[in-house]
Amino acid sequence: MKFGIFIDLQMPRPWQEGDESRLFQEALEQVELADRIGIDYVWVQEHHFLEEYCHSSAPEIFLAACSQRTKNIRLGHGIVVMSPKFNHPARVAERLATLDIISGGRVEWGAGESGSRMELEGFGVDFVDKRPMWAEAVQETAKMMCMEPYPGFQGKYFSMPHRNVVPKPLQKPHPPIWAACSNRDSLNLAAQLGMGALTFAFVNADEAKFWVEEYYETFKNKCAPIGQAVNPNVAMLTGFMCDNDYETAMDRGQEGAQFFAFGLGHYWRDGTHIPGRTDLWSEFKKKPEFDIQQMERERKKAGMRGIGNPEQLIENFRALEEAGVDQLILLQQSGNYRHEHICKSMELFGREVLPQFKAREAKRVKVKQDELAPFIAEAQRNIKQPEQLKEVPPVEAYPLIWNRMGTENPQGIPDRRPGMTALWQMQVGGNRSKKQ
Repeated sequence: MKFGIFIDLQMPRPWQEGDESRLFQEALEQVELADRIGIDYVWVQEHHFLEEYCHSSAPEIFLAACSQRTKNIRLGHGIVVMSPKFNHPARVAERLATLDIISGGRVEWGAGESGSRMELEGFGVDFVDKRPMWAEAVQETAKMMCMEPYPGFQGKYFSMPHRNVVPKPLQKPHPPIWAACSNRDSLNLAAQLGMGALTFAFVNADEAKFWVEEYYETFKNKCAPIGQAVNPNVAMLTGFMCDNDYETAMDRGQEGAQFFAFGLGHYWRDGTHIPGRTDLWSEFKKKPEFDIQQMERERKKAGMRGIGNPEQLIENFRALEEAGVDQLILLQQSGNYRHEHICKSMELFGREVLPQFKAREAKRVKVKQDELAPFIAEAQRNIKQPEQLKEVPPVEAYPLIWNRMGTENPQGIPDRRPGMTALWQMQVGGNRSKKQ
């Protein structure tokens, strides 16, 4: 089983001048440490306006910094919000390819929809449109990274004329695609579309086994890839804090992991938020004392089985490995975790826990590849090959168009008259008719 770390950039109030800068610099140091000890992946969230819960709104920039401070660790978008109102597909393709080049081909493309009202309405997205927006954008972004030129597209949620989107990524045809999954329905959708499942849900080993088996059963029998390659993998998330003393690990890790779960509930399920005013940490600290049963439920929601001493983590993680989980993502920074505790936890994990799994990983990967080979081949045959333009129409500079139309525009200002819009629409429509 491979391992990743999860960068959420949580920053509970109260905030002091310089706290955000310190948070980002410490997170970069944690990624460097993860690379040194042999952790395989770093996953960086994209969220917007979610104060305290996630200050990671520009993951492409953070990952670019990581690319220059690390050598081996895979650089994962966990995830890119694919709605064109958040990120235009051509910009996503450009950023992914650029990061892939400067990192030496280490990018993992996690794709998601977003789901909180704070974010969706902040960018003018209707909740009911977010899934079809995501699907349309993922499909076209994948094409942009491997077609010369991209033939253009007229869709429901975005349209653009033919362009050659540059640069192209090192990984061909494009970086591995993952889908953000919070439940079994989205996990099955990922399998159907040939995407890896980034399962941002805390499950025990028995549940994990059921989810993994269902994912691979779907992949083997129903895969119709959305991209130009398949990525059959299941990653799952766990809370994380490791110390030789169990009580110390729990004391340091429990509250932060529970704050992660609390923030999810606040922004996605049952919270009322006043931007710039709500103090999420204070609300969290005001929650009533739990009885034992409620505490156990909260621990389960927060993935507490990744918090403990090395022997406990080896046992708990081995159960997930045996359940078929391909990658376990460690939620190493939550709530008010202290940087020195995070680093000490990771170093101990790297010495005592990680080697137990590294020794078996190469053999496990080989067995998996052999088992899936015929199904991957079948899935690849189901990839819908994009049609290249038979003839690539020229794109004239504005002055040439103005001259032909008899329009004087000495200042070089693009003509916004209806005729210009019609010209653009004819260009896109003409491209599509040639494809058809």
